[in-house]
Amino acid sequence: MRKTASAEKAGPAEKAGPEKTVGSAKKAASTKKTGSAKKATPTAVVHPPGDESRTALVRRARRINRELAEVFPYAHPELDFANPFQLVVATVLSAQTTDLRVNQTTPTLFAAYPTPEDLAAANPEEVEEILRPCGFFRAKTKSVIGLSKALVEDFGGEVPGRLEDLVKLPGVGRKTAFVVLGNAFGRPGITVDTHFQRLVRRWQWTGETDPDKIEAAVGALFPKSDWTDLSHHVIWHGRRICHARKPACGACPIAPLCPAYGEGETDPEKAKKLLKYEKGGFPGQRLNPPQAYLDAGGKPAPPLGAG
Repeated sequence: MRKTASAEKAGPAEKAGPEKTVGSAKKAASTKKTGSAKKATPTAVVHPPGDESRTALVRRARRINRELAEVFPYAHPELDFANPFQLVVATVLSAQTTDLRVNQTTPTLFAAYPTPEDLAAANPEEVEEILRPCGFFRAKTKSVIGLSKALVEDFGGEVPGRLEDLVKLPGVGRKTAFVVLGNAFGRPGITVDTHFQRLVRRWQWTGETDPDKIEAAVGALFPKSDWTDLSHHVIWHGRRICHARKPACGACPIAPLCPAYGEGETDPEKAKKLLKYEKGGFPGQRLNPPQAYLDAGGKPAPPLGAG
């Protein structure tokens, strides 16, 4: 990833300071969408917004990813898991709740039902009681028991390593499938969650709102080998610095590259108070994070009911 990125020269957008990029953002916002943009398909490449050339967009996007790799060298999946089965279940449970709440819940679940065979044969009412803290526990219970049955009946109790097979499992869509492929099987994929969607639009990498179209547009800006790490970098930045309601612009390491600079708090001292997780000195979301994260000063999350 570094070899590809370092071979590029900085484009015009990379030299722009916050004041210049804010102006560019206003200009881009006032530009009407073209007919071709409206006709974009999931496999289409979305044209750069405003007056930024395609080449400049690619350079700026890759520069942002390089910068974030320096800020979050320990970025990793924030769900605790020991094998592909645990990861697919945890990812399904993470819908509409935090990874922290999932991580606090799954130790009890996996202690009681360590294999797909065990969970497939579980009493739904007992699983519901375990999953209650995750919210939507009835629907999630149906999904995890259903996907466990599918794994047993269709895949010999093993999580498949192909996208087309994963999306057949109950509760598993493309986002969940790419989380599993990238982090359990080492197969590149882009995870388009709410943080990813928000940031790539703020950065004007794409104007699309459909997750499949965002995946295609952003994927076209990077080598496939970068996709999984790119997803981690963007999602970590969205959770820690570039928040939905009040981004910490004044503490942002990529402010000179961001067309949306100024949407949040620009005062450096005030912005620092908005930082979350290890950037703000608080515990992360995993009870059992990787050693590299701990070595960087990150703190493990507390178990359910602690503190």
